[in-house]
Amino acid sequence: MSSDNGSGREQKLIVIDGNEVSFSAGETVLQVARRSGIEIPTLCHDDRLTPAGACRLCLVEVEKVRLMQPSCALKATPGMVVRTATAKVERNRRFILSLHLADTVSDRAVAEDNNPSRLFAMADRHGIAGEWPGLATIRPGRPHDVNRFITFRPDRCIACSLCTRYCDEVEAVSAITLAGRGAGTTVSTVDGRSLTDTTCELCGGCVDVCPTGAMTEKQALAYGKPERELEKVRTTCNFCGVGCQIDLNVDRAANRVVKVTSPPPGTTVNDGNLCVKGRFANDFIHHPDRLTEPLVRGEDGELHPASWDEALDRVVAGLNGVAGRHGADALAFISSSRCTVEENYLVGKMARAAWRTHNVHQCAAT
Repeated sequence: MSSDNGSGREQKLIVIDGNEVSFSAGETVLQVARRSGIEIPTLCHDDRLTPAGACRLCLVEVEKVRLMQPSCALKATPGMVVRTATAKVERNRRFILSLHLADTVSDRAVAEDNNPSRLFAMADRHGIAGEWPGLATIRPGRPHDVNRFITFRPDRCIACSLCTRYCDEVEAVSAITLAGRGAGTTVSTVDGRSLTDTTCELCGGCVDVCPTGAMTEKQALAYGKPERELEKVRTTCNFCGVGCQIDLNVDRAANRVVKVTSPPPGTTVNDGNLCVKGRFANDFIHHPDRLTEPLVRGEDGELHPASWDEALDRVVAGLNGVAGRHGADALAFISSSRCTVEENYLVGKMARAAWRTHNVHQCAAT
């Protein structure tokens, strides 16, 4: 099925739930449906990764095809007729969700002790086939993994492979993989070693993509307050000048940043990705030695707390004094690679436009 869109080029069309939808070569049925506002649930899909079709939640009916097909991996073809919400499709979703729930922690409050569970959220939205007895997991874990940041809890794993594919395809380090067979399939490392003894960069991407909380943060888990009780505050990571956006998860009652998460993929410059520093190196925020207000030196030679206006006035007076006594080229401005691009630009502009000197340097250049 195709049509002319007025530009002289043939437009490819498929039919999804009775709606004619155009598509581009290489697009999957899932991508076309979501672009058209048609929801197809998934637990193992991420737009940054190659489709795996592991969770089977995205199965849809295709006209003239006997078996239901995984929409995440099925390429759209002209004239294809797809149905995403038939009784058969919805019955399959409820059945699959019941199977997954029987293979993980059954108590939602326990399952969401840190990260929210997309599995329980899907069950709420689509229903289940029944509450089936839970199965004791036989997946081996890595209880002796000594890394500081990430823990794997096999009783929550549904073998969706999101974590291992992220590690392979986005980070390209392949520190973790699926090992074993059948119900014993687990997320493992080489010889079951600690992540610090592998190629792992401890970026925490595996934690971010996990739909059940099987991969989670040790420090936030030890804090004991689930993510749903924390307030997200969007800010810019201060460890380099890339400008990655991060969400501080704040316990307002304690005035404490509990953990850092990344915004959804496709919404910010870092596309949902963070490095080890951006995601885990946040305990400096509450360090007792951290400066939280400006200090200026008094007549007694000691540093004393001051307001920002007072501190900035002191800086301006000092710079003008040096420039007045020795000329503008006696001044030099050095900015930090931890500042954003915009902040580094402002340092350069301040030096050149306000004090008329080209003595500007940035520590990343050394």
